[in-house]
Amino acid sequence: MSSLLARTGRHRQRYEDKLRLVAGCIPYKLEKNVEACYSNSENKLLVLMISSPNRDDLVFPKGGWEDDEEIHDAACREAIEEAGVKGILSKSPLGVWEFRSKSKQNSCNLEGGCKGYMFALEVTEELDSWPEQALHERKWLTTDEAYKFCRYDWMRDALKRFLTTFWEENTIRLGEESVELPTRQLSDAGEECQIQSPGCCGKPSSVQHLQNSSSKCAVQG
Repeated sequence: MSSLLARTGRHRQRYEDKLRLVAGCIPYKLEKNVEACYSNSENKLLVLMISSPNRDDLVFPKGGWEDDEEIHDAACREAIEEAGVKGILSKSPLGVWEFRSKSKQNSCNLEGGCKGYMFALEVTEELDSWPEQALHERKWLTTDEAYKFCRYDWMRDALKRFLTTFWEENTIRLGEESVELPTRQLSDAGEECQIQSPGCCGKPSSVQHLQNSSSKCAVQG
């Protein structure tokens, strides 16, 4: 059992224009390609998604941005609470999307609206146990596989932007190192944000804080 406790409740939740502010990330890592002898690449890019209770699809870790933390702290906290991973968070978000919580996705009014800031997280540590382990299972996927599991357009668009940003920022750092490219051109997602999304709502309760000061991620300079 994890010694860390997840925050719960909404009384510190940030809102903007009646939209709940959400912070999340796309965790990723480069893994040695075990099939290198059959491929031209030495490494493959993997992204991490998590399961949601009573649903078949997968999501990226995300949750409410609270009023006693910065946006980067919120994104790192959610990665630890929901996915049990730490790492290096991108300094700038991949983008900002507006969507509805899963419980309000069929509603025609503004209730349940969320405004989500998504970052890239280079994973450096995977915890053996984490606060919401009983609710979320981790699954490392290729970007092609992850695209298929994305339920909504905004998630596919975030994944597409992550890939574009990753290759732009890592060309120099990776140098001549060979990395497996996705076979799918992730361009199906519309450019407009959609007001829909799974899993951006928490359970009302008292607030419990993470007890480990070393739980924060590093942020890229």
